[in-house]
Amino acid sequence: MSVTNPKLREELFPGARIVSLILVFIAALIAVAPLVYMVSLAFQSDGEVAGGRAVLLPEVWQWQNIGRLFEAAPFGRFFLNSVLVAGLITISHLLFAPIVAYAFAKFRFPGRNVLFALVLSTMMIPFFVRMIPLYVWFSNIGWLDTYQGLVTPFLMSAFSIFLMRQFISSIPDSLLEAGRVDGASEFRIFRSIVLPQTKPALTVLGLFTFVFQMNEFLWPLIVTQTDAMRTITIGLSLFNRESFTLWNLTAMGSLMLFIPVCTLFVLTQRHIVQGITMTGIK
Repeated sequence: MSVTNPKLREELFPGARIVSLILVFIAALIAVAPLVYMVSLAFQSDGEVAGGRAVLLPEVWQWQNIGRLFEAAPFGRFFLNSVLVAGLITISHLLFAPIVAYAFAKFRFPGRNVLFALVLSTMMIPFFVRMIPLYVWFSNIGWLDTYQGLVTPFLMSAFSIFLMRQFISSIPDSLLEAGRVDGASEFRIFRSIVLPQTKPALTVLGLFTFVFQMNEFLWPLIVTQTDAMRTITIGLSLFNRESFTLWNLTAMGSLMLFIPVCTLFVLTQRHIVQGITMTGIK
């Protein structure tokens, strides 16, 4: 039997609120602890890192690790490559996914459901299945170690189309019909009626795509060959030496990767919550 009244639930289960708060605190601690330790590790000295014991707070915060990070490897280039690749892919998704989703959501044409099912079926194919043919193809056309080689395989995805279709489907058809009655073209309806109402979904799509591409590791690992084209995730592996790993510099690089993504999330949090709620994503 479920009890929906908060007061009645408190009377029946007097310790339920306390237990819930304890569980939430434990879950939050588990989620935040690795991030806190990453920040601590980023500012530790080489001696503290190699000391063989976990250091929660550095004895002296090594701010020079930021400069060491850029001296040990062309980290600025890695960061620029990651932002450029992730940005181009995100822009592509934001430009084309709404258009395709609008066609699937609001137009009736033969084979629409079959075509949409085929698009969704591509989500069932793991990327590593397509990775080898893509690598051979790009090698033949000279796209290895290039920006187009990094960007092209991810310019569009079935998830982006599905996400936008779910949101656009909720827009009342009466709004679109009113635009048609007023003589607006389909492009004008899409630009002036549909797009303004999809800002929450576009925010969610943009953030998800950007974060995923910033963290992409496998494809840049096999398609890049020089430091000039490596992304930040591949660049972090350069701090692994034969006998030891520069964990403080690795953590500092990870922190540099985390900061812009976290900032972007904080700035768009309101739209993200609204977009996830309205599109029905759990």
